[in-house]
Amino acid sequence: MEPIVSTRWLLARLYEPELVIVDCRFLLTDPEAGRKAYTEDHIPGALYLHLEEQLSAPVSAHGGRHPLPEISKLTTVLSKVGINRDSIVVAYDDQGGAYASRLWWMLKYLGHERVYVMDQGYSAWKNGKFPVSDHQAVRIPSQYEADVQKKMLVSMEDVQNVVNDGGALLMDSRESRRYEGLEEPIDPKAGHIPGAINKFWKDVLDEQGRWKSTEVLKEHYEGINPEQEIIVYCGSGVSACPNVLALGKAGYKNVKLYAGSWSDWISYEENPVATGGE
Repeated sequence: MEPIVSTRWLLARLYEPELVIVDCRFLLTDPEAGRKAYTEDHIPGALYLHLEEQLSAPVSAHGGRHPLPEISKLTTVLSKVGINRDSIVVAYDDQGGAYASRLWWMLKYLGHERVYVMDQGYSAWKNGKFPVSDHQAVRIPSQYEADVQKKMLVSMEDVQNVVNDGGALLMDSRESRRYEGLEEPIDPKAGHIPGAINKFWKDVLDEQGRWKSTEVLKEHYEGINPEQEIIVYCGSGVSACPNVLALGKAGYKNVKLYAGSWSDWISYEENPVATGGE
């Protein structure tokens, strides 16, 4: 099944017992905005998971701005909110799918089969006059058993090896101005990892904010060898995830995430930085 589901698909299954809806709304500029929005109203039955408090490890010298949590801590979070390996998880946000895609990737990394991102996000749900609620559902805890898919993730050392010796394609998911080093609103250094190509993550969406079809995504990634290993990164391992999802949708099988991304790469003084277009 496709990783993207429509609002109508979700509406039709809203009260199925195996369904777990996760609200992932978040703003980098205001880390409490998503939780406040959830408290005001959300899709009925949805629970809220906070990017920085529950879906990331604490920031340290290395690892980037949103380091992946330890597996045991992540499975504890999921177990506490009643998610297990049999759950059908649907994630949504209101930021184009970046945060929902991060949860999608994390669950795929844990070996979860049935996890999806809702197309268009919460505003489309609400504007479609679908039901909303401010009731916070009480979830019965369960036990999440991870089956970690280590091949989905690469380390900073793996990326260094690619920069030095080739062997994989690096894909930067940030806006072109950040990629080229013309501006950097968040991180202390501007530019990109040498050799990386630029595919802005929002280009996987159409003008209405819907995910593009498989055929259109194939055109979007045209020229990229489907047999090649592709390593995707962004600023902190969040907005790279829509590209990971879209590449998979377009038929690319060997796609990996550099979770630390640019903010981790530049935390090592010796790592080279490129600017301008490749």
